[in-house]
Amino acid sequence: MTSRRTHILCALLFTAIIVVNAGGFTLSEVLRRLGPVPLGEAITYSPLVVDRDGKLLRPFTTADGYWRLPARPEDVDRRFVSMLIAYEDKRFYSHHGVDPVAMLRASWQMLRHGHVVSGGSTLTMQVARLLEPRPSRTFADKAAEMIRAVQIENRLGKEEILQLYLALAPYGGNLEGARAASLAYFGKEPKRLSTAEAAMLVALPQAPETRRPDRAPAVAKAARNRVLALLAGKGIINADQARSASLETAPQGRRLFPLLAAHVAERFARQNQASGPKASFVETTTISRFLQEQLENLARERATALGGGVSVAIIAVDNETGEVRAHVGGVGYFDKARAGQMDLAESLRSPGSTLKPFIYGLAFEDGLAHPETLVDDRPARFGIYKPENFDDAFQGTVTMRRALQQSLNVPAVMLLNSVGPTRLIARMKNAGAEPALPVDAAPGLAVGLGGAGVKLTDLATLYLALARDGEALPLVWRPQDRTIAAQPHRLFEKAAAWQVGNVLIGAPPPENAIGGKIAYKTGTSYGYRDAWAVGYDGANTVAVWVGRPDGAPVSDLVGRKAAAPILFDAFQRISEKRTPLPPPPPGVVFARTSELPPALQRFRPGSLPEVAAAGPGDAPLAISFPPDGARVDISSSEPDATLALKAMGGAPPFTWLADGLPIAIGEERREAIWDKPGKGFARLSVIDAKGHTASVQIRLE
Repeated sequence: MTSRRTHILCALLFTAIIVVNAGGFTLSEVLRRLGPVPLGEAITYSPLVVDRDGKLLRPFTTADGYWRLPARPEDVDRRFVSMLIAYEDKRFYSHHGVDPVAMLRASWQMLRHGHVVSGGSTLTMQVARLLEPRPSRTFADKAAEMIRAVQIENRLGKEEILQLYLALAPYGGNLEGARAASLAYFGKEPKRLSTAEAAMLVALPQAPETRRPDRAPAVAKAARNRVLALLAGKGIINADQARSASLETAPQGRRLFPLLAAHVAERFARQNQASGPKASFVETTTISRFLQEQLENLARERATALGGGVSVAIIAVDNETGEVRAHVGGVGYFDKARAGQMDLAESLRSPGSTLKPFIYGLAFEDGLAHPETLVDDRPARFGIYKPENFDDAFQGTVTMRRALQQSLNVPAVMLLNSVGPTRLIARMKNAGAEPALPVDAAPGLAVGLGGAGVKLTDLATLYLALARDGEALPLVWRPQDRTIAAQPHRLFEKAAAWQVGNVLIGAPPPENAIGGKIAYKTGTSYGYRDAWAVGYDGANTVAVWVGRPDGAPVSDLVGRKAAAPILFDAFQRISEKRTPLPPPPPGVVFARTSELPPALQRFRPGSLPEVAAAGPGDAPLAISFPPDGARVDISSSEPDATLALKAMGGAPPFTWLADGLPIAIGEERREAIWDKPGKGFARLSVIDAKGHTASVQIRLE
């Protein structure tokens, strides 16, 4: 028989004697009446949402309204554990549930003094009482606790028993466990506690209601100081430590539990609740607690400075993985004036000019324009729609680069009229965004200037695709969602996406900021209701919204003034150094305006139908081979296969493009060769000397 088994039998024998004398029952009858041994499997803990490193973002109360956070011995200050064991159960690691020496000492003291001087309960007996509460405190109940303690010791290890105590010990009100108490009374995790704080956590469970620091701080302090004195007498702490700790003030109330990424945490908590109750729920997110704190502070500072009930929402995303590193859904979760509990990052708003880069991206991809193509910024009418610039002025002839950097409206609408608003919306949806249009309404030209509803998360998704050379990923909120993002969709071809980024990185920075490091775009909705700024460098994408939650207008609320400074500050808080954008992919054409093919030197809106009207005496320009919608088999071809192209009509020379990239320039003949075409869908375009164009869509197999 092992030594452990001998000790357990001795403890049971000692307990049995007490029980039989107390109730007159045999030991077997007592065990039968007690039933199965409670080991904590039925405990329901507070749902927790944590960051990517396991740091707490937001806990929730249990269904019965308690803060009951799981805590392992390694999660709390070892000095606290040592003080707890020295004060409550100094033979914890040597006894087997019941400490006969402590029981006899407590009995003798009670007989001698006529009242309870010290308890004889071990930590294991206290755990038994917490697991199986009994309404009365009779001698028989005490005996039952002793039996349970021995049974628990026979089933669980010391660290497991200690873990149950750390999670269940009462600390007043609806606080259970050392971790909940440390967060509520000290505003921090119990991993690193001062001597005074550790002593307070030791003292409170003995009389949790009468010693509550939030109701009786003087009583709590006195109890804490008694613990300090006793531990100093036992040599656990020295006299100087005890004296210094006794001078510390006791907590005067309860603090708020962590409330970081509150809207994301609430979303996951609701999902957990909907899926059915669980004993323990810990949701790990991709959020960085440090960055979340930084950006929440930034949002609060700027919203306070702007005043007028204005709120701020921010999303920060890792470009490589699509993982959300921070999500600020608003300012002040409990601020009713700012609708703090509404996730403004998920609210539909008018995006202003933030969709313009995607119009230009389509035009670059189709070969309709190049960043150095000239375009006229002059008054123009599209049916009954007459766009105007933000400052009501026009700049005349400018390059596409300058038109986008200056967010000119007329050139953007001209381009959208050419590429098609329906196609723009389709590309956005394919990339994972969910633009909203009026019921049964077809996309119109106003979409390019904010005439569609989008969310901040939509813009973060779209600009993330630009940052990834046109490859779109869904935003990833949890590590297990990474598999969903394993199959990306393409927003643009690489060359077009890079060209857009190359233009946006040259946009004028906000006041007192350094330009040329962040590719970004601002937007302002009609009536100064929403201000936007979305941008990226080589590592991160950040999206910012500023406005009132109720959609009311705010005087002079402009993206460049209100949102852009927040964007640049957010990047600075992510990292002091900017990561450069990736190098240009193959196929990007670098040229001044005069060096471009004639048809790309100036944008001519009237020459852009699929088969453009030819000049007098010329047959209309068209692509005769391959025909539109053709499926061309190249599977049996050699690695260096070619595809013959043929045009009809038009005036030479001809320029041929595949997906917006030149494949033949200055061809005098109407035939051309496309070297090494890849499999998949392709858009072929031909431009003649007069700027007339024709295009077809084909599939290479």
